[in-house]
Amino acid sequence: MNGLTTLSLAGSALARNTLRSLLTTLGVVIGVAAVVIMHAMGQGATDLVTGEIQNLGSNMLVIVPGGDSRQTFGSSLLSAPLFRRSDLEAIRRECDAVRYVSASNSLAVRAVAAEKNRATSLFGTTPEHYATRDWRAALGRLLNEEDERQAAKVCLIGETVRRELFGVGNPLGSELRLQHLTCKIVGVLEAKGVSTFGTDQDDLLFMPSTTFARRLLGNDRLGMLMVSAVSEERTDEARLQIQSLMRQRRRIRPGDDDDFAVRDLREVKALLSKVTGVLTSLLAGVAAISLVVGGIGIMNIMLVSVTERTREIGIRLAVGARPADILQQFLVESVMLSSVGGLIGLGLGLLGAFFVSRGMHIPYAVSPEACALAFGFSALVGVVFGVVPARKASKLRPIAALRYE
Repeated sequence: MNGLTTLSLAGSALARNTLRSLLTTLGVVIGVAAVVIMHAMGQGATDLVTGEIQNLGSNMLVIVPGGDSRQTFGSSLLSAPLFRRSDLEAIRRECDAVRYVSASNSLAVRAVAAEKNRATSLFGTTPEHYATRDWRAALGRLLNEEDERQAAKVCLIGETVRRELFGVGNPLGSELRLQHLTCKIVGVLEAKGVSTFGTDQDDLLFMPSTTFARRLLGNDRLGMLMVSAVSEERTDEARLQIQSLMRQRRRIRPGDDDDFAVRDLREVKALLSKVTGVLTSLLAGVAAISLVVGGIGIMNIMLVSVTERTREIGIRLAVGARPADILQQFLVESVMLSSVGGLIGLGLGLLGAFFVSRGMHIPYAVSPEACALAFGFSALVGVVFGVVPARKASKLRPIAALRYE
C-alpha cells in the first residue's frame, strides 16, 4: 500500500469523527501554543533589556563605592567612603582609555512651581554626563562648564516634570523650588519613555554637581562616577586603569579588597540575558508537559479507535493487507492528529505572542527555530504515543477480528 493511499485512509478515518479528533488534539494545541508564547515572551524581554543597555553604550563603566557581593558587609556601600571631586579629575587626567567621566548624586525632592508640585528625583551631574548617557535638550540648552564652575542655580527638567507642572506651556525661564533652593529652568530634556525596569526616565531633574553638593548636600562628595571608554575595544583597558588609579588614591594595600566597584554594563547585559534565558527554558519546559499530556490523550483515543474498528481491521487483513500496512495506517493517523494540533497551536501561539507582547510592551520576538522545534516535538509525540495502538491493531488475528462484535 503506497503512502498516498495510507494518508487518504487515515484522513477519512479521522474525518468520520471530526469533533472527537479536534478534542483529542486539544492537549497538543495548548502545549505548542504555550511553548511558542513562553519563548516569545522570554526572547522579547531579553531583546528589550539588551536594547536598553545597548542604548547606554557598550563602552560604559559605572564606579560605585563598596565592593562586590562576595565581600563582607564592612566594605559595603554603607561604610565605604564616597568619591571626591579630585578622583574625577584624576581619572580624566591620567586614564587615557577614558573619553568621558561624569559624577552623579541623587536625591528625592518635591519640585514646586507656582501652585503645582510633584515628587521627583533630582540629580547633580557634571556636563559630561549628558554626552555619556546621550541626553539631548528638546527645549533650551544642557548644563555646561560655566554652570558647573559658578555653582549656578539652574536646572534641566524631564518631559514628565514639564507636563505635570507646566502643562503644554514653555517652562524655560520659570523658577522651581527644590527644598530650600530656588533654581531657574534652562532646558527640557528629550523624552526617553519608560525603562526596561518600569521607571519613568522623564520624571527627573538635573542641576550642576557643584550646586547640588554645596547648596543641598553641604559637602563635596560624589556618590557615583560614570565613565565612557574611547571605544568598546578599550573598555577593559579603561577598567584596569581606573581600578589601579582608585586603589592608589584610596590607599588600598596590596592583597586587600577594593572598597569600590567598577561595573561593566556588558556584564549586566550578559547576566540579565542568562537569567531571562533560564526562566524562558523553565517556562517552556513546563509548557511542554502539556504536549506529553496531549500525547497520552492521543494514545487513549487511538486505542479506543482500534477497538471500535476491529472488524474493519479483520476485513482488511482477510483481503490481503499485511500487518505492516495496518501498523502504518494507525501510526499515520496518530501523527496526523498531533500534527494538526501542532499547526493549530502554532497559529494560536503566534497570535497569542503578538497580543502578549503588545500588552507587556516588549518586542514581538518569535524565533523560527522555536516554532519549528515546537511543531516537530508535536509530530514526535504522535509517533511515540501512536506506536502502542498501531502495534495492537497490527497484531490482531483476522479470524478473531472478523468475529468481534
